[in-house]
Amino acid sequence: MASDTADYSATIKKQVQHHEGLDHSMTKDIEIESIDSTEPVQAGKKSSQFSVIFSGFALLSDGYQSGVIGFINLVLTTIYGKDIFNATVSSRLSYSMFVGAIIGQVGFGLIVDRLGRKVGLISTTVLVILGAALSAASSGSTPANMLWMMIIARGVLGVGVGGEYPCSSVAAGEAADEVAPGKRGALFVFVTNFVIDLGYVLSAVVPVILLAIFKDNLEPVWRLSFGLGIIPPLSVMYFRLKMADSKQYTKNAMKAHVPYRLIFKRYWFRLLIASGLWFVYDFIAFPSGIFSSVIISSVSKGDSLIEVMAWNILLYGFYLPGAIGGAFAVDKIGRRNTLVIGLFAQGIVGMILGGTYELISVNCFPMFVIMYGLFLAMGEFGPGDCMGLNAMEMFPTPIRGTGYGIAAAVGKVGATVGTLAFVPMQEAMGGIRGPFLVGSGIAIAAGVIAWFFVPVIGPEGMLEEDEAFLVYLTENGYDISQLGVHRSQNTSST
Repeated sequence: MASDTADYSATIKKQVQHHEGLDHSMTKDIEIESIDSTEPVQAGKKSSQFSVIFSGFALLSDGYQSGVIGFINLVLTTIYGKDIFNATVSSRLSYSMFVGAIIGQVGFGLIVDRLGRKVGLISTTVLVILGAALSAASSGSTPANMLWMMIIARGVLGVGVGGEYPCSSVAAGEAADEVAPGKRGALFVFVTNFVIDLGYVLSAVVPVILLAIFKDNLEPVWRLSFGLGIIPPLSVMYFRLKMADSKQYTKNAMKAHVPYRLIFKRYWFRLLIASGLWFVYDFIAFPSGIFSSVIISSVSKGDSLIEVMAWNILLYGFYLPGAIGGAFAVDKIGRRNTLVIGLFAQGIVGMILGGTYELISVNCFPMFVIMYGLFLAMGEFGPGDCMGLNAMEMFPTPIRGTGYGIAAAVGKVGATVGTLAFVPMQEAMGGIRGPFLVGSGIAIAAGVIAWFFVPVIGPEGMLEEDEAFLVYLTENGYDISQLGVHRSQNTSST
């Protein structure tokens, strides 16, 4: 019995080594060709560095477009009044991007695994540009028809923005692992969550500048606010066209005969943890960001529209130090510790804010904005930085995009539920303090769950998971020799 087990283990090891040996041979051939064509030896690393930067930069559009809609809702209400731009239309405009994002996250999660990282990146870039352009150019024979075009355009934009999550994040994570495995977490956060948060800040700054320029002429303000969101994806299109798929993907891609039953059997719990925690984060974070203008407007009674937006700039500014702090923490103290500290800190700050809301909002409004900002900053330090990083690292290369996309989509469902529940929580708990108290309680509970169930993943964790996945597939009778991109395809893409 012992000898049979040893022979079986040896057979599996040989199959895995044979798969890796084929990849090494392929890599060696490509390197020889590169030397013969006088390409520099460091070209591969430079390519990975460019991939890290330009994979994630278009995520700026996600933060910008998600943040700017709160301001545009205020502007459209001012222009058309509540008879035309009523609560129903406003909800459709806000949720259309969420619905599109869910479709994009799941759909492009599959595409980026089956067809390649580069295909997904280019496709999402085109959709984001198209959706933003159509939003800015919305028109119709009546205001109602114009608003319907805007809603549909935001849905198209949402598909592209949602697709950016698995495409950009997975490509950036794999490239960061090739550049510096020990600093993969910080690199990943700086080109993903930090970029998204920077988009939120710009979504507060740009409308204020446009208001100062156009004064009471509000139509060009909302059109330009939408249209300027084209710049980030447009600026990276050329570089994405030149990018190649990561080495991890070309080695382990699973383009056909995907054993979904085996995959689900091994990774269902990790998918549940990644998706559930992302749901909680977006349930708290998205309403807090989207309704920030409304919250500040209700607290700072009598302030003009431009004054409300100026306060919003200060509030959104807290996103950035939170994201930066988390970026430096994830590699030093670990992903799980950073996540738990952030969730507990956000819960404590939120409890204080909700408990003292009446006191500080009436007697010391600047202190309310600072406490609100700390609440957002702690959310970015922990869950904001770690949700995507964990989802990217928990799954092996062949299904990384799919796992990431599903987790992110569940997160967007959480954002939708949180946005829908925001007003009922206010009504049930005596005003704006309600969402802060509920969100804080959920954050603390999520921190406990994260401490016990989120796996600890080290610098070599992604490669180790790939190897473990190959062994698992082999043990269950799957032919791993069919994995990877054929040499001819790989050569043409580079």
